[in-house]
Amino acid sequence: MLAAHGPLLAAAAAIGVAVHFRHLQEISHFAVHGVLARGTRSNHLLAETFAHHPLALGPLPVRRRRHVRDHHPNATLADDPNLEELRRGGLRTGTTGFAYARALVRPLTVRGLGASVAGLAACLRPGLWHRSAALVAVAGVAYLAGGWSALICGLVIPRLLQYPQLAWMSLLVEHTWFDAARRTGSTAWVEAGRCLRLYPRNRLMAAVAATTWLPYGDLHHYAHSAHPSVRWNYLPALEAHLAPPHFTPDGLLLGRTSVAERHYNALNAPEPTTEPAPF
Repeated sequence: MLAAHGPLLAAAAAIGVAVHFRHLQEISHFAVHGVLARGTRSNHLLAETFAHHPLALGPLPVRRRRHVRDHHPNATLADDPNLEELRRGGLRTGTTGFAYARALVRPLTVRGLGASVAGLAACLRPGLWHRSAALVAVAGVAYLAGGWSALICGLVIPRLLQYPQLAWMSLLVEHTWFDAARRTGSTAWVEAGRCLRLYPRNRLMAAVAATTWLPYGDLHHYAHSAHPSVRWNYLPALEAHLAPPHFTPDGLLLGRTSVAERHYNALNAPEPTTEPAPF
């Protein structure tokens, strides 16, 4: 409704809706892990009804298989689908300069927008008519709430540009994707070598992140990776009892110890040299 009352309120509406979409995605993430409700059917129903259908996301069982079975045991390894997604987004070995900066905002680029549209279209195939009906219903409500301004600024722009960028930023700070320490041992020890904890010393930025783009425990992804069956509301307390991960950056994009700087250095690290064995 705000979007119909001038450009400033339309921009505020777009940002607020995008943040809300990001929250819905993270709530459904815990449904994927089976800790949003007591039973599997309840988790599935809640996530599909209030997140995956109105946002035109893929079927929940597909996400569960990709995330729980394929990602968690293989985080940062060659078989990790999330690592492959980062590479498709432009974060590959040797990426420098403008190409690297563009990869950090991939969803806001033309190619990123094309990928978002393609993903949306894949969820609206004829055989998935109920997903199309849900999206049409959401679009209709947006239009009734504030006309074309609400439809464009309150749904289309947040869904296709802003929300994907927030989700992409969340993915960037989950792991030390390109230089993770390879460890064996307890789950917490292994995850401490390939996870990070953003804003450990900046309570203000941590609070901003936790209420916007890293909600419902996503700021505590290290604790979640070490104990993926724990509900989000227990993760801060759990984190206090874990040894810190080996990377605790104070910034996402700026600074010598930021996440962006570390990823850049890892992608452009010189290849290790091997000396020939002596005769």
